[in-house]
Amino acid sequence: MPGDDTKARFVPPGLRILLAYRREWLVKDVVAGVVLTTLLVPQGMAYAELAGLPAITGLYTSVLCLLAYAVFGPSRILVLGPDSSLGPMIAATLVPLIASGGDSARAVALASMLALMVGAITVLAGVCRLGFIADLISKPTMIGYMNGLALTILIGQLPKLFGFKTDADGLIGEFDAFVRGLADGKAVPAAVAVGGAGIVLILVLQRWLPKVPAVLVMVVLSIAAASAFDLGEHGVSLVGELPRGFPPLTFPAVRLDDLAPLCAGALGIAVVSLADTISNASAFASRTGQQVRGNEEMTAIGAANMAAGLFQGFPVSTSGSRTAVAERAGARSQLTGVVGAGLIVLMLVLLPGLFRNLPQPALAAVVITASLSLADLPGTARLWKQRRAEFMLSIAAFLGVALLGVLPGIAVAVGLSILNVFRRAWWPYNTVLGRVPGLPGYHDVRSYPEAQQLPGLVIHRFDGPLFFANAKAFRHEVMRLAVADPAPVWVLLAAEPITDVDTTAADELEELDEALNERGTSLVFAELKDPVRRKIERYELTRTIDPAHFFPTIEAAVAAYRERTGAEWTPVRDDGHATGTAAAPPGDDWSHPTAPENTADT
Repeated sequence: MPGDDTKARFVPPGLRILLAYRREWLVKDVVAGVVLTTLLVPQGMAYAELAGLPAITGLYTSVLCLLAYAVFGPSRILVLGPDSSLGPMIAATLVPLIASGGDSARAVALASMLALMVGAITVLAGVCRLGFIADLISKPTMIGYMNGLALTILIGQLPKLFGFKTDADGLIGEFDAFVRGLADGKAVPAAVAVGGAGIVLILVLQRWLPKVPAVLVMVVLSIAAASAFDLGEHGVSLVGELPRGFPPLTFPAVRLDDLAPLCAGALGIAVVSLADTISNASAFASRTGQQVRGNEEMTAIGAANMAAGLFQGFPVSTSGSRTAVAERAGARSQLTGVVGAGLIVLMLVLLPGLFRNLPQPALAAVVITASLSLADLPGTARLWKQRRAEFMLSIAAFLGVALLGVLPGIAVAVGLSILNVFRRAWWPYNTVLGRVPGLPGYHDVRSYPEAQQLPGLVIHRFDGPLFFANAKAFRHEVMRLAVADPAPVWVLLAAEPITDVDTTAADELEELDEALNERGTSLVFAELKDPVRRKIERYELTRTIDPAHFFPTIEAAVAAYRERTGAEWTPVRDDGHATGTAAAPPGDDWSHPTAPENTADT
């Protein structure tokens, strides 16, 4: 009934899925939830420390975002949580605001406020249907950004992997501090052994035994090694006892002067989180036959971030690796995430000391292996082979992250993507068309040098909208075609690719038409879209451009030209014009600029 459909619109997507829940899904969801928890706990703690926060906050964050997405999320199996790609961005936002002493309570409050801001931005984006925000980063710039992020994470985790700390900031500074630490003998051999073995173990298991929970196996073995060999007494830093219980609902207290830098960081994190979420949602939806609801996804991501922010959490995103684990384990609904959240809460309440002997280098191994999955070197090599301009965009985004930092890097990535779009619109492809014997239609004379043209007729195609940035270039190109010897009688615009004409371009068109008329050449349009034609009429360009010079197709325009001139098809010259000349019938004023009638466009 219509009334039921209206009511269903106000029911959160997760609850709609729950109402359609099938009994046979229950066992699979519970098993998948148990399997997922084995990944959620170590990754949550590792990514919290990557963000410069206490490990326990990663568990708080995991619980709240899973529960919130279970209610508001439209995807049945998408898994949210702390993410390796967001960790450096969170740290880059928080570090300048935290005193050198490293006040952990203030860091948690700032991170929670950051999560609330990210949540507010993404909810607003969802409500306002701003799904296009996720498209602000093109794939080449995203590849470069992720490559830079992977390198930044890797370098930043090396001191932890080797058992010591540095106070440096930035990729170059951190690498320099790491090298100096090694030179000063700060490396702890036991830490190097644990961390290095952890990386090798995870990579080997992921490569050869993908169904085995590699991170869990590594964590269990490293805890066993720390307990058996008393690694804490050999200089290896351990996680220690986690706080028991769960934090109360808390609105983070921050200073007013913290809000502006937090907001700047939140914008960058929101863009990356949305892009990551939409791409993951699309990938898994195509495999499960579900439909992607971008605006609902944004609202759900916002709800998850806000829930985390109210319980001492930090910004979250979708995790492709954790979603893949849940899918392989048989997950059928968001009950999988609810089971995972419940098990983490039970662990915090009943077994807070379970990870007491987990070595910090093991967490570094988790982060480093995750960072390796962010890098896309084959994609970079493919860009080099396929399109050098986009390869350079990718490298520029990479250098933006590596040299300027993570947050400026995302600004560089977004800016480069937007500039690339503008560049393509600024300098669109344009060419002359001709007739190719044996092929229907009209084709690019650059691709078909043997194409034929009619003497006195130049068919020009401009592949883009006409607007303020490219209007002068368009006028220059048409005038270049018109100054040939002999001058063309018509310059026929194959206007189907021209999707818009703004007021600046309209003025340029008017001046162009008048300049062509003075040379005895007419500007003629074919296949102009109706909305664009109406704009031209609204701009009153038909005062100078003869309304009879608008044709529905190129064929119709060519037929009209041949009928009036008697021109025959001839091969194209090197300058793009046909050989021979076209003669207009005497007294036919459409071809003479001095004709007493229609002198505006002859």
